[in-house]
Amino acid sequence: MSDSLLNIALASGFMALLGVMLAMVLALANRRLYVYEDPRIDQIEDLLPKANCGACGSPGCRPFAEALIQGSTEPSRCTVNAVEMNRTIADLLGVKLTRRERQLARLACAGGSHVAATRALYKGLKSCRAAALVSGGGKGCTWGCLGLGDCEVVCSFDAITLDRYGLPKVDIDKCTACGDCVDICPKDLFSIQPESHRLWINCKNQDPQDEAQAHCEVVCTACGRCAVDAPEGLITMQANLAVIDYGKNALASRVAIQRCPTGAIVWLEGARPDKGVRARKVTRKEPLPRMEPLPRA
Repeated sequence: MSDSLLNIALASGFMALLGVMLAMVLALANRRLYVYEDPRIDQIEDLLPKANCGACGSPGCRPFAEALIQGSTEPSRCTVNAVEMNRTIADLLGVKLTRRERQLARLACAGGSHVAATRALYKGLKSCRAAALVSGGGKGCTWGCLGLGDCEVVCSFDAITLDRYGLPKVDIDKCTACGDCVDICPKDLFSIQPESHRLWINCKNQDPQDEAQAHCEVVCTACGRCAVDAPEGLITMQANLAVIDYGKNALASRVAIQRCPTGAIVWLEGARPDKGVRARKVTRKEPLPRMEPLPRA
C-alpha cells in the first residue's frame, strides 16, 4: 500500500473513531442532563389562544401552560380564552375552574378636542410618546390624553378606537386586560380595573382649580362635593384631585356623582359613562380653537 493510501486510511479511521467517541459523549450527556417535560404542557398549549399577550401574568402561552402544570396558577387567569376552553384545561388538570372577576382597561381622561383646548400645534411623528417629548405635547392640560392613538395601535385585540374627538374608547367586549395600553401611554392614563369599580374619576389633572378649568371643561376641580356626598372615607381629595378608595368599593353608588359640576366623576355601566344631574351638558360638536399664546413678560 502506498504512503498516500495509508495516510487516507489512517485519517478515515481516526475520523470514524472520533465520531464514535463524540457520539458516546453526547449519549452520556443526554442521559445525565435530560430534563423530563410533562407531555401535558403541549396539550395545554394547544388549548390556549396563542396570543402571548401577558394578561395571565406569564410572558407567553407556553410559560402559562408550564405554570398550570406546576399548580402555581389557574386556567381562569387566561382572559382571552373562551370559558369552554378553560374548562377543558381544568378538566385535563383535574382542578375546579374558578370564577374570576373580569378586568378591564380604563382611561382616566374625558378631555376630547371638543372640551379640552390645545396650546400648541404639534407636527411630527403621529405618536403620543413622540409628542410627549416635545414639552409634554400640545394639549393645554399637561395631564390629559394627547389623542394620537398609541394605545389603539398597540392593542392586539382591536379593543381600543379613537372617537371623533381623539379620545380612546375601550370596547369592553373585546378588552382582555392585557395591559399593553397601560405600558404604552406616556401620561399613565390607562389602568387595569375590576369591572365592579364602576365609580370612576375621569381625570388626572392635579393643577389648581382656576388653571385646570382654563384648559378643560370636564376637569376635576377638587370642589369636594363628591367626597361630602359619598359614604365617609370612600372619596378623599388629594393633590387637587378626587381619589376613590376601592377598598370600600362596596359602599360606592351613583350618589357620589350627582353634584359634580363638570361630570369628571362618573358611573360606568353600559356603553357610556353616566354623569350626575348637576353636570354641565356638553353640546359642542367641533374642536375648541387653539389657545392664544401667553404674552411675553
